[in-house]
Amino acid sequence: MKKVFVPDDIDLKILSILMVDAKKTYAEIGKELFISGGTVHVRIKKLMDANVILNSQLKVDYSKLGYDITAFLGMYLEKSKYYDSVSQQLGEIPEILEAHYTTGTYSIFAKVICRDTDHLRDIISHQIQQINGIQRTETFISLHNSYERPLKITLSSDS
Repeated sequence: MKKVFVPDDIDLKILSILMVDAKKTYAEIGKELFISGGTVHVRIKKLMDANVILNSQLKVDYSKLGYDITAFLGMYLEKSKYYDSVSQQLGEIPEILEAHYTTGTYSIFAKVICRDTDHLRDIISHQIQQINGIQRTETFISLHNSYERPLKITLSSDS
């Protein structure tokens, strides 16, 4: 049986620091937590091996690159059996940043970034709505993102 990795308080503190600023060095994290940079390195490696840390990403202001529209699309599937195929095809559309299989009104809820409303209309009409299995879509344009933050993680005994 495979051993389940359970992070301790130090692991969670390291994660919390990295989730706010992934550019911090092992030495900076170690200094903040009063442990060595080598210990931080070993713990991060264990977190990666356990697939707790999946990757690190660069956060980009898309509007400065000409992508001014953030929209959310609720998609209705004809039947749930289409999910795998639809999901794979949605993954081929670069403007779709996230897609979630959901309960409730929509089968799939996706986040899309586009240059403008014409670009959004083109993505919806000529790509998304052409996918076999999608019955219809509803679009919600974001007017403003109030905040985006990492999850504040704590030990389960802290809840």
